[in-house]
Amino acid sequence: MMADETDPAETTETAVVRNPWRRLRSFTDARIGLGRAGISLPTSRLLEFQLAHAQARDAVHWPLDVPALCEQLANCGEPVPAGEPIALHTRAEHRTMYLQRPDLGRRLDEASVERLSQTGDDHGAAFDLALVVVDGLSARAVQEHAAPFISALAEALAEDDATWRIAPLTVVEQGRVAIGDEIGERLNARAVVVLVGERPGLSSPDSLGLYLTWAPRVGVTDADRNCISNVRPAGLALTEAARRLRYLLREARERELSGVALKDRSEDDVIEHAGEPGNFLTD
Repeated sequence: MMADETDPAETTETAVVRNPWRRLRSFTDARIGLGRAGISLPTSRLLEFQLAHAQARDAVHWPLDVPALCEQLANCGEPVPAGEPIALHTRAEHRTMYLQRPDLGRRLDEASVERLSQTGDDHGAAFDLALVVVDGLSARAVQEHAAPFISALAEALAEDDATWRIAPLTVVEQGRVAIGDEIGERLNARAVVVLVGERPGLSSPDSLGLYLTWAPRVGVTDADRNCISNVRPAGLALTEAARRLRYLLREARERELSGVALKDRSEDDVIEHAGEPGNFLTD
């Protein structure tokens, strides 16, 4: 069978046997309907795979440009505080140590602890929210999406009935999700949201993850967090992610909890049904 001429990558590969699932590729980045040439993948699809693998590896090792990011984050709009964020570093001194010792990426180094101790409210009043930007396993995701997302979140929170007192932004190098617990605790924040570069996939080297924790403190487990994943233009849109996070923040503030006890019901009109589900065995 000849290749489908609607696919430019295969117009010259007359030996490629078309997979009928290929038309679904217009709806997803997943590697489906690749076709075959004999018993192998077409050369173009193999090269696409190798490129995606290289991009994922590069995303893990690509260093975060902290000065450029801090400049982008300096004015994201009320209620996010204006001014240059606080640059912090974990106990993982370099990337190799970060990859080999995940525990070191969950705690601040001494210089960062000292820097953070000089920040905060002189009267000891609690912040409602701390926003922590962490390079994680994809600095590219943070570099490209953190500032636009925080701007979208600021717009969403500005429309909220409640007032949000947000701590100064922090940017962390060589950090893991749990670094937000220590930062939130030291800033005396009631809740913390960590924006972190997620582990790159073969079609998503720029995926940003959002982790919400109520009452952050060192030792909190992942069961106490809520996650919004795959935030990027080709995944969950920034404005939609901001809307979902605002919902979770309002619920966490009202109920004073997060994690498995806090469900994301922002899409109830889609995932819930008015009546009780029937039994397909008897219907």
